[in-house]
Amino acid sequence: MSPAAQSAVTVYLGPTRAEIEAAREVVAEVIQPTPMEKSAYLEQVLGAPVWLKAENLQRTGSYKIRGAYNRLSRLTDEEKARGVVAASAGNHAQGVALAAQRLGIAATIFMPAGVALPKLQATRAYGAETVLEGTTFNETLAAAQAFTERTGAVFIPPYDHEDVITGQATLGLEIIEQVPDVETILVPIGGGGLISGVARAAKLHADATGRSIRIVGVQAENAAAYPPSLAAGEQVTIAVEPTIADGIAVSRPGDLNFPIVRALVDEIVTITEDDLARAILVLLERAKLVVEPAGAAGVAAILAGKVRATGPTVAILSGGNIDPLLMQRVIAHGLEASARYLTVRIMLPDRPGQLATISQILAEVGANVVEVHHTRHGNGMQISQVALDVSVETRGPEHRAQVLQHLEAAGYAPIVEPAE
Repeated sequence: MSPAAQSAVTVYLGPTRAEIEAAREVVAEVIQPTPMEKSAYLEQVLGAPVWLKAENLQRTGSYKIRGAYNRLSRLTDEEKARGVVAASAGNHAQGVALAAQRLGIAATIFMPAGVALPKLQATRAYGAETVLEGTTFNETLAAAQAFTERTGAVFIPPYDHEDVITGQATLGLEIIEQVPDVETILVPIGGGGLISGVARAAKLHADATGRSIRIVGVQAENAAAYPPSLAAGEQVTIAVEPTIADGIAVSRPGDLNFPIVRALVDEIVTITEDDLARAILVLLERAKLVVEPAGAAGVAAILAGKVRATGPTVAILSGGNIDPLLMQRVIAHGLEASARYLTVRIMLPDRPGQLATISQILAEVGANVVEVHHTRHGNGMQISQVALDVSVETRGPEHRAQVLQHLEAAGYAPIVEPAE
């Protein structure tokens, strides 16, 4: 393509206000406007009013139904007759399944073989045929695309489509209506569908009213494809490391999403696994809300000090579909990351009374024992030694340090163990 022809190419920067308003009329058939909860605790942390947009309470447990329903509603009768297919480990699967059920379209959802049972059951409950194939999402996606080629079913992408972006933009309209003076919106990012839509809706409103609205994207540190892509000026594919935030674990920005993010998003920050676990715990205890790791990304950024704001701030809780078994592990990590749970290994001489001595030391410093494991077997242990693994409840960083100092002062060398 010649330079002149390249300059004539129009880059898609999202839907118009009229298109977003039209999509809202469509998705109103299936979604429910979700609550906007104010958080006094997070306001103290940030130093500015903080609101939580509770899309974890949305139909199917996440915002994904917005984009899925808008896309499926725009299919032709011929396309609807061919059925739809999607690849997803959870939220997109449920959104497509419910949208297809409501519109009378046959849906086939490909999911990884190790998908969490609650997500699989929910997808099936919405009437979709589910196919478990692949151990990674890329393998699952390849299987879904092969199915599309064989059958002619319409593939429904999770984020990289104009109709999907427009559907997600309806969330931006709700935020502006519920918090008219919003100055900062925190949005979890995977491929970029949600932030593309929300940023577009927010910036259109800001331009029309002469206001300024900052859009801050939040990615999991182990799956952060946008920072290197933006630095390079083009999409970069990264190797995704293990993360509990599977809902935003995407290795490459979407083709349509990347230009929108580059043009409209003001800042992108990353957060750690401990940040996510801490955020889930805070949302449970302070807001009484069950939120999945990806959905807690905005709150994690606030708690980690990654966000600066002086005016009303909205954190989108993008989903609440968390496996109870993962929740159990995350709570343990969140308690440990918040210095409220401590597991130590202490090497002891193998003689009577040692366990009682340790218990007395812990009681003196006010640490409540939760679990004890006592063994003579282990690598590097001498015949005359035993290992004591003891887990205790602590009351924060100062108390945690006090417990360790008390043990050390008594002549022991406690080794801090990571949370299970």
